[in-house]
Amino acid sequence: MNPGGIVVAKPGLTPGPSALPPFDPRSMPRWAADGPILFARYAYPPNELGYCGPTDHTSLLEYAAAGVIDRGLADLARGFAGAWPYVELIAAGTGIGNPLDRRVVEAYWLGSPLLERIEMTTFGNSLFERFRARTGQTWSSLAETIPAGALPTHSFHVFGVYPWVGLLRGERPEQPLHILDQCRIRWGRVLSVDGGSAVVLSQPLIFDGHHLGLGAYRPETVTRGADGLGLAAAVEPGDWVAMHWGWICDRLSRRQLTNLRHYSLLQLEVTNHRVTHPGAAALLS
Repeated sequence: MNPGGIVVAKPGLTPGPSALPPFDPRSMPRWAADGPILFARYAYPPNELGYCGPTDHTSLLEYAAAGVIDRGLADLARGFAGAWPYVELIAAGTGIGNPLDRRVVEAYWLGSPLLERIEMTTFGNSLFERFRARTGQTWSSLAETIPAGALPTHSFHVFGVYPWVGLLRGERPEQPLHILDQCRIRWGRVLSVDGGSAVVLSQPLIFDGHHLGLGAYRPETVTRGADGLGLAAAVEPGDWVAMHWGWICDRLSRRQLTNLRHYSLLQLEVTNHRVTHPGAAALLS
C-alpha cells in the first residue's frame, strides 16, 4: 500500500500483517453481537437518512443500542429491500437457513469465506429476479460481474449494482463518488473520542478517471452516538472500527478487519479490471 497516493486493488491482494492491529484475545467475546443486532448496527445509518428500509429508524437504533432481540427487530430487518434478499440468499446457499444468523449477517456486511460456498448460478438467478426489469438494456453489464468473481456482499451491491439501477445517475461526478464512499462499509482506526463523535483515520474512495481506489489515510469525524444511544460498544483510541455513512457501526476484530479489507478489495478488482463494462467508470467518467 502506498500511504501517499491511490491504492488500486490487484488480483489476489490481501492486507499484510503489518497493516493489522496486534491480535487481542479479549476482543471478540467483549463486544460480539448476535446476528439481528449486527444487522441493525449496519442497516441503521442509511435508514436514518431515508435511503432504505422501514420508516421507523428510531426503533432500529434503540434495538441496536439496547441489544434486545425479538420479533419486532426481525420484522424491521425484513423491511430492507436491498439487504434482506442477500442474507436470504446467503442463508439458503450455505445451508444455514436463518438469514439473521450472525455468520450470514457478517458475511453480507463485511465479507467472509462463507460466501465462497454459494453457487454462481444461484447468485445469478437471484440477481436476475431482482434487477433484470430495473436495469433493462444494461442487465448484461451487471450480469457479467458474476462469472468475474463477484460475491453477494454489501460491497458488491454498492459497486456492482448501484451504477446499473439508476440510483446515482444525473448527479455531478463528485456526488456519486461521495455516495459510493459513504455507502460502502469502510474501516478505520480511532484516533480520539469526544462524547458522541470520534475522529477515525481512514482511506477515502477516489477515482482516477478509469479506476476506483483507496486514497491516502486521512482523519474523518464520525458519529459514535446520539441522545445517549450508539450502535457499537464503547470505542477507544487505537480500536479498528467499521463505518457506514457517518456512523461507527462496530468495533472490528483482527479476523473481521482482514475479511472486510479482503472482500472490499476483491470487489474493487472485479469492478476495475475483470469486466468489460465497469459500472463505476461508466457512471463517474
